[in-house]
Amino acid sequence: MPSFPGDPRPTHGMRPRRPPVPQGDPKQFESLRASLLFCPKCQTATPARERLLLVLPTGNLYEYTCAQCGTSTGSKTDQVQGGGLIAP
Repeated sequence: MPSFPGDPRPTHGMRPRRPPVPQGDPKQFESLRASLLFCPKCQTATPARERLLLVLPTGNLYEYTCAQCGTSTGSKTDQVQGGGLIAP
């Protein structure tokens, strides 16, 4: 069977092409901020608002809420860099 350009099936003896591996700083993905999260009340992905909930010795606890109805859609904890507590 002949192969056509854009055909997802590999031809005999050839491997499918893999996407290139990004050559960037590996630390660029250490802290991500969600922009859309699924809201159980709205039943769709909605814009999320990030709110600082607690400052802990191990990191900051953030809560994500739906921008449309205010329902909590998730949370995350950022790990403190460099030791934790600040001396007075």
